[in-house]
Amino acid sequence: MAGKLAKAAKAVPLARLVLAGRIVLLAREHWHRLEPGERRQLITLVRRGHGRPRNLSPADRDELARLIHKADPWLFASLVAQRFSPVPLPGRLMRGRRA
Repeated sequence: MAGKLAKAAKAVPLARLVLAGRIVLLAREHWHRLEPGERRQLITLVRRGHGRPRNLSPADRDELARLIHKADPWLFASLVAQRFSPVPLPGRLMRGRRA
C-alpha cells in the first residue's frame, strides 16, 4: 500500500495535489451547510435511488431536490471556477441563475 501511494505521489505534481485539496475543502464547506440529519437523509436517498431519480418516489425526489438546493451546488461550482480561473469571471456566474 505504501509503495502504491509513493508511486501516485510521484506521478501527480504537488501543485495538483494542493488544488485537489482546496476543492475538497470547498466541498466540505457546502456539505456542512446541511444539518447532520439532512446529510444522513441525502446519503440514504442517493443510495436508495442508485443514481436514478425514477427509483425514488415523487416525495423522495422532492426531498432530494430540497437537500441538494440547500447545499447550493451552483455556488460551489462557481467558487471552484473562480478560485482556479486565471482570469476574473463574470458576476452572473457568481450570482447564479435568475429565478
